[in-house]
Amino acid sequence: MTIPTEPIGSIPRPGYLIEALGEHAAGRLDADGLGESQEKALVETIKRLEETGSPVITDGEQGKPSFATYPLAGLTSLASDGVVIPFADGHTRQLPRLTAGPFRYQTYADSYLREAKKYATRPVKQAVIAASAVSLVYPGEELAGYDKEQFIADLVNEAEADIRRSLDAGADSVQIDFTEGRLSLKLDPSGGLLQSFVDLNNAVLDRFSEEERAKIGVHTCPGGDQDSVHSLDVDYAGLLPTLFRLKVGNVYVQLASEPDPERALRVIAEHARPEQRVFVGVTDPIDPRVETAEEVRDRVLQAARFISPDRLGTCDDCGFSPFADDTSTSRDTAFAKIAARVEGTRLAAEAL
Repeated sequence: MTIPTEPIGSIPRPGYLIEALGEHAAGRLDADGLGESQEKALVETIKRLEETGSPVITDGEQGKPSFATYPLAGLTSLASDGVVIPFADGHTRQLPRLTAGPFRYQTYADSYLREAKKYATRPVKQAVIAASAVSLVYPGEELAGYDKEQFIADLVNEAEADIRRSLDAGADSVQIDFTEGRLSLKLDPSGGLLQSFVDLNNAVLDRFSEEERAKIGVHTCPGGDQDSVHSLDVDYAGLLPTLFRLKVGNVYVQLASEPDPERALRVIAEHARPEQRVFVGVTDPIDPRVETAEEVRDRVLQAARFISPDRLGTCDDCGFSPFADDTSTSRDTAFAKIAARVEGTRLAAEAL
């Protein structure tokens, strides 16, 4: 038997690309110069991902400013003082705030996919940001002439287009990044905010056929940035039952860094729907130690006690550098962890 294994998304950017991004932001490097560095990093990333043996690859998000804000790059109706996301080590990330409507994505994820497919020899999956995450850019006070209801209608249209364009461009699958799901329970322990997020994302997913939804997945994790997280202290038992109500065929669950993975696996076994494949995280991107293939194998075998092997897959817990300026993990470490995931998954499949 074989067990599918996939990366989640981002790979740390090489130093020359991070430098080019800084020079471009400062006005000392034009768009063409930045594009050259991004293309070079993309080609190198795809080559190294394929060398790990990974049967499915991503573009490593080499061209994205971040996993969350790529649709907004170039949008002029934004202010910088949006929602603040605090991490356990004390640092924060801040989303922009919408200042006027109508709302439209400025960049769709298929633009990254099309570039990756020029160089890839293996299937390419594409990560997109959840509509629920983008919804956080709407301010607390209603915008004049553009109410929240209008914004949500526009957002659902744009989120649908983001997924559909990637499917039409030949994505092997599309992964919706939903890191705000677990965080929502810290902001609202009642679960009301989480349910509203799931309802919004399902409004997007309802626009796809069952066949299309089989190629769409959702990724959950407690955040991962600069070797820190924002919601690992939130009980998975509060998130997972609602998460599995999302109308997707694949669910990617951070598990390697979970304090009690068996407890989470029991909840998964109870709430995952029969048509859903569960990809369990078997490598921890914010742990500098590289897992051995045997450790990965054992994590897969543990998961197989709760999830039927024919519905099981493996992944990394999170992307390795969701924000372009995150240099906390080296590229060499990221590729070594991915290689361990691929080999460990193969060992587990042999054992099963």
